[in-house]
Amino acid sequence: MKIDTHQHYWRYRAQEFPWIADSMPLLKRDRLPTDVESAMANAGVTGAVAVQARSVAAETDFLLQLADQVPSVMGVVGWADLRAGDLQQQLDRWCAHPAFKGLRHILQDESDVSDWVNDVLVNFGLRTLQQRHLVYDVLVYHHQLPLVHAFCAAHDTHWLALDHMAKPAVRDWARAPDALREWGRNLDILGTLPHVMCKLSGAVTETDWAVHGAARPADAKVIWSCFDRALDAFGPNRIMFGSDWPVCQLAAPYESVYDLASQWAAKRLSESEQTAFWSGNALRCYGLTA
Repeated sequence: MKIDTHQHYWRYRAQEFPWIADSMPLLKRDRLPTDVESAMANAGVTGAVAVQARSVAAETDFLLQLADQVPSVMGVVGWADLRAGDLQQQLDRWCAHPAFKGLRHILQDESDVSDWVNDVLVNFGLRTLQQRHLVYDVLVYHHQLPLVHAFCAAHDTHWLALDHMAKPAVRDWARAPDALREWGRNLDILGTLPHVMCKLSGAVTETDWAVHGAARPADAKVIWSCFDRALDAFGPNRIMFGSDWPVCQLAAPYESVYDLASQWAAKRLSESEQTAFWSGNALRCYGLTA
């Protein structure tokens, strides 16, 4: 069994997706599970976790509706304002749906990440989430990792999932080795927290795809080095495959993203560790039903 722990779906409306820039015309259209099902089938990937792409509560309802319609959508990580006074009521409603597995905020785009993670109401909301055994996906850039370590350490009663390995600067691997070493050190610190999982996802869009038109074959070695570093930090029982479809298509088609992970896993993981990477860890983290 193979599960993709990171896919996005949307009906495109420009005002709802300010992060989709003019340089990303490929994303400025509807993107739904039916658009990726053929590529998933070719790769042998049978299920996916849908992750929020809009910071509105209606996003959660939209993704849960898709889960009702498409069997391959096994879980939903939606969005809610953790500071909202009616958070409990929203969770009551969503938890009635078996596909609802957690929440995410686009933390990487906050003007002051430190201010957000230290907000009393945010922390109260996350405690409320974890009390219900719901996952929180942590989305930050590599240089923001030090700002979320204490936050992640404080919320240890259920799983947290680090998205995209905190987006290491693949494009700068040769030009800025110090920054990448710092990313590795901070990844090690987060890896000491046993309740944090790490998604091996999103790496292709950290290449110079905008300059070269796509990720290049030479980028594969750098991405595999990033996977190695994440494995060292989290171990084989806390890493998960994710494609970041359709965003990954800016740099590489789904099949290429899958192949990068598949080739790496075949070389670096034992048979039982590969089972954990492809499905076991996702089933455990998100409480998915196989």
